[in-house]
Amino acid sequence: MTSTTVEETRTKPTTSAPLSTRLVARESSEDGSALYPDYLPFYDPLEKVDDLGNFEHVDPGHRADPALPNLLANATRVVDLSPHVGTEVEGVQLSQLTPEGLDELALYAAQRGALVFRNQDFSDIGFEAQKKIVRHFGPLHVHGWAPHPAAGSSEHMIIYDHRDDLRVRKSWKGRSPVQWHTDQSPEPQPPGTTFICMLESPPTAGGDTLVSSSVASYKGLSPRFRKRLEGLTAVHSNDDGVTQELRNNGTGAVMRRQQLVQEHPVVIVHPVTGEKALYVNPVYTKRIVGFDDEESDYLLRFLFDHIAKRQDFQCRIRYEAGTVLVWDQRVTNHSQTLDYPAGDRRHAFRLTPLANKPIPAKVEEDDGECAKDHARVQLGLC
Repeated sequence: MTSTTVEETRTKPTTSAPLSTRLVARESSEDGSALYPDYLPFYDPLEKVDDLGNFEHVDPGHRADPALPNLLANATRVVDLSPHVGTEVEGVQLSQLTPEGLDELALYAAQRGALVFRNQDFSDIGFEAQKKIVRHFGPLHVHGWAPHPAAGSSEHMIIYDHRDDLRVRKSWKGRSPVQWHTDQSPEPQPPGTTFICMLESPPTAGGDTLVSSSVASYKGLSPRFRKRLEGLTAVHSNDDGVTQELRNNGTGAVMRRQQLVQEHPVVIVHPVTGEKALYVNPVYTKRIVGFDDEESDYLLRFLFDHIAKRQDFQCRIRYEAGTVLVWDQRVTNHSQTLDYPAGDRRHAFRLTPLANKPIPAKVEEDDGECAKDHARVQLGLC
């Protein structure tokens, strides 16, 4: 009889199936074509759209039952992705929600920042049904240069990266694709409760969205520093995006609208929850009004680093086909990752309702916030 040493036991290969047969692959077509061809991107350099202009916005969250009985009636599992932002809800079909359920969806998104729903039929109900649901939260935005579906609907912003269309890759070449932002913050009335529906993800992993709580970012600052930010305003502009589109695509560039420039409060208040949130972002916020350039750059650089580096305020959303992310852009920043191999397909659409004009936080002399923060009190920071 031959003996087997401990070392031989450690290195001896097992008879189990190799990794390649066990690694879960995401849904894709056998011939490599897009799962949703009607949602392939369409670019028209001659297309123009008018600005929406001012409108009255009544947030659906005002009508919501705080107990969320309609939204969560069929929920089988509700799991927070992190303490400050992100919750995954199982067992709920967004397409089946009543108006009352949609009201509660607005409230819950405002409270948790981002909500994830998997195994949705949302991608299969058609353009008009999708828009009807999302219009519940406000009039739909039309992007200045991003594509919409070849089959129609200018309100559907198509998110597409594949070897046959590298416009997204080109827009980030030579710099990090991780860029924290709030979509369309240069609008006079920026987005509120927003939907991304994932149609197809890279084969095994990647293409996630990072989400950061702007409420937690604000609360993570010292009370005295928070008060210094209240009352300040900042200029937001999409000039960098316009420049990139024109430079990368030349005569094929899409420019449906003029460049946008808007002044917003640095600290805003959510109209439903009353929570204060830091409303600046590295992509669109250009300068603090009334500060010299060096002062503005110094302050914004600190705030941008605070948003990007505080991973304790963040969560990561992983997608598969049929995943829908619903998030409130008034209380979050987010970023793509673009971490998967170039050429793999990532295909989604975004429907973006515009909401209220940002509400400035009231400048308060002494709100007692430091005394309420037990962690700061325990550490002797008040």
